[in-house]
Amino acid sequence: MEKQQELEWAKAQKIATNLDLVAAAKKQLRFLAEVDRHRYLYDGPSLVRAIHRYKYCWLPLLAKHAKSPVTKSPLVAPLDCEWIWHCHRLNPVCYRNDCKELYGRILGTWNVVSSTQAVCKEQTEEFWNRTYPTEPYELNPSTQLVESVGEAILGAQKTTEYDLVSAVKRQSSFYYQVSSPHMKNDTFLEEAVASYKGFLHLIKRNQERSIKHFSVPTYDVDLIWHSHQLHPVSYCKDLVAIIGRVLEHDDTDSDRSKGKKLDTGFSGTTKQWEETFGSRYWKAGAMHRSDAPSPLKISLGELDNSNKNDTASNQYQSIIQLPKKKLIEVMVEIVEVRDLPAEHNGGLSVILSKKQPDLYFNGRRMSILSKAAKKDVAVFRCEPTGELIFELVSYPSSVSHIARPEKILGTALISLHDLMKTGSPLSIEKWFALVPNSGIVGSKPVNLRIALSFTPPVQAPSLLHMVQTRPCTTSCFFPLSGSFQQDETWTCVVDEDGNRIINLQMRYSKKAEAKDKKEVIGMTSSGERLVLAEFAGTGWSLMNSSWWFQPHEIITDASRIFELTGSHKVIVFPGRKLEYEIKCEKHKSEENFMTAVKFSAEYPHGKAVALFDLKSASLKVNEEWLGFPGILLAFLLSDTPRNESNGQFNTDGESAKEMDTDSKQYANTSSKEDRTTNQIQDMEDTAKATTQEPYKSGDECDCGVVAQVEVMGGKGTGVVKNVTGEENYSNGSKAIINSGTYCSNLLGLVGSDSASHITLEDEAKSAHCGGCGSCHGGCGGCGSQTASSIFQGEAANSPHCGGCGSCHGGCGGCGSCHGSSCGQDQQ
Repeated sequence: MEKQQELEWAKAQKIATNLDLVAAAKKQLRFLAEVDRHRYLYDGPSLVRAIHRYKYCWLPLLAKHAKSPVTKSPLVAPLDCEWIWHCHRLNPVCYRNDCKELYGRILGTWNVVSSTQAVCKEQTEEFWNRTYPTEPYELNPSTQLVESVGEAILGAQKTTEYDLVSAVKRQSSFYYQVSSPHMKNDTFLEEAVASYKGFLHLIKRNQERSIKHFSVPTYDVDLIWHSHQLHPVSYCKDLVAIIGRVLEHDDTDSDRSKGKKLDTGFSGTTKQWEETFGSRYWKAGAMHRSDAPSPLKISLGELDNSNKNDTASNQYQSIIQLPKKKLIEVMVEIVEVRDLPAEHNGGLSVILSKKQPDLYFNGRRMSILSKAAKKDVAVFRCEPTGELIFELVSYPSSVSHIARPEKILGTALISLHDLMKTGSPLSIEKWFALVPNSGIVGSKPVNLRIALSFTPPVQAPSLLHMVQTRPCTTSCFFPLSGSFQQDETWTCVVDEDGNRIINLQMRYSKKAEAKDKKEVIGMTSSGERLVLAEFAGTGWSLMNSSWWFQPHEIITDASRIFELTGSHKVIVFPGRKLEYEIKCEKHKSEENFMTAVKFSAEYPHGKAVALFDLKSASLKVNEEWLGFPGILLAFLLSDTPRNESNGQFNTDGESAKEMDTDSKQYANTSSKEDRTTNQIQDMEDTAKATTQEPYKSGDECDCGVVAQVEVMGGKGTGVVKNVTGEENYSNGSKAIINSGTYCSNLLGLVGSDSASHITLEDEAKSAHCGGCGSCHGGCGGCGSQTASSIFQGEAANSPHCGGCGSCHGGCGGCGSCHGSSCGQDQQ
């Protein structure tokens, strides 16, 4: 059977096209990104006008050019017309018929270039203006449509009756599905072309056997298929040669509900592919990403786009060293097992884990396709290092009140380092001979067929934590509480491995002329102290005036937002926005999160660049330039009081009360500084203890998304490690782990597949202490000190929690929602 499957794949790869499909796919991605920057072309009056211009201006001009070139240089389509042309061509049969009926030939792309290519369009614009003097070459969405232009040019001539409005709306969501960085990778696209040929081969076989089947592509295949269709002359010629007809492209179905046409078509295509070629159809990075996140209600055009010089920012950036790690998405399926011991009579499963600790993945249990008769696919993100461990486990098949232990039949290892070698394919599927466990005797080893695919590595976000020390008898850690920090209190920023990045402290200025103004002090690893932020007027000057941070005048959803201006324009929104957005309503608690969004010409509708979790005092930074200012933002935001009635940040009240006299005296006594220096090493040592490998179980949220939760010791002295049952902390507290119902993106961290409720039980549950919570690992209670604001002019009249030593953990995303959906288009 395997030999026949290999022959089928070889036949598929002999399919030839008259087009460089990899280059065409890259051009398409660039064009779709440009259209997405002009979202007025997706709907509304601008879309209607673009369609009018396409039908009455661009198509007639293109027809003239096809007969005899109207310009010496290539013809360049206006962006709006090119977008409508793009959507029209993605119904290849309709487009061919319209062109032949209206113009007598298929209007192709010969001597025509995209508006996104760096070519001169002056000649095209001149010819357009001579031909259509009342209609400008570039669409201005703010001007009125000249309705008479169509009649003046075409008179009574017919035009296409294809519903272009619906076609555009169907294609508007496609870019989000193919906009991940790996989609531009040469190896990924080359393999997508090979899969596209396999897809066409299946359709050809069905046609030869008179089998009617609704074939549905994965998104990598769909990207290549679209790229082929966008060259209509080549597409029609190639498809007639391959299957004897122009292949229809049906994108009218979008309902992915179970049992619907799209779902059953994709399941049938998956089954046929795997039977025909003997390889997995589903592929990492090629599956449906869920719906696009909700757009923000402001865009670049509504913001002041002035930026500051970033010279000082670059100088400060060299002070800290953020972790640099890579990240891949992995999809695993256990296909089959053979050569089991004769005496085996129980159930089977496979435990998947990593040999080395991994920040993003810590394992899960999987069933075997040939035994379970249904797909069980693990999709997760991990570092592209170390080895994956596959343990085949036997367990009793009968239900018994007496628990019998599982038995490990054998183990296989897959080196991720070897898979990452240059030129290696992005997927493997083969038999692995398991190394038998000690005590397992058999004539030959058990064999396990494992299918694994992965995306090319990309830069991983930096995950940072803030932990705080006070002059206690023992070190203690808790999230920033919103209270103004005294001079003995330092906040240590550490990375995911517990390495110290920098120490921060907020205090009153020691300058005589500004002694009542706040400032943020940083202590580097060498012990050097720097003034990193100073309050000035209505906001904060950061990093020697290279950044300015203040409340923004725009209020969205009755919530105040913040603005960071420097080498980039950043708006900080309350809640989790854009790619951090939570789809599961059950777990959509937003009050402790804020999202930093970058606005630029490339991202006029915003790109999420950081997520702040104020409850667990952690931040996730996606771009290196935001490292230092992001740390300062997290520190300042964690010290900002919120309105208790709605959970939003309060920046409109009166000035915060002064620190008490003792605190002021302490802040101005230089001899006290030496005492804090002695505490830093203790703080760093304990910080490493609290940022060990996160625990992850394997339960699934009832919303259908598998989740994870990070657990850091409430006192900084213990880490939960077991999957079930109890784990004692060194302070005597007991952690009860309840199989969870947390959604996978509670913190927005990429990760794997588990969830747990963590409850600390302690014989002393009093919350009278307003301190750090270190006494018993629980909540420190409601501190009596007045909350202090980071912004002058804020009210500070509500008490704040003294800090919970146990709430550092946050849930991480699993990536598993990629795995069971499919591409939008079908045949």
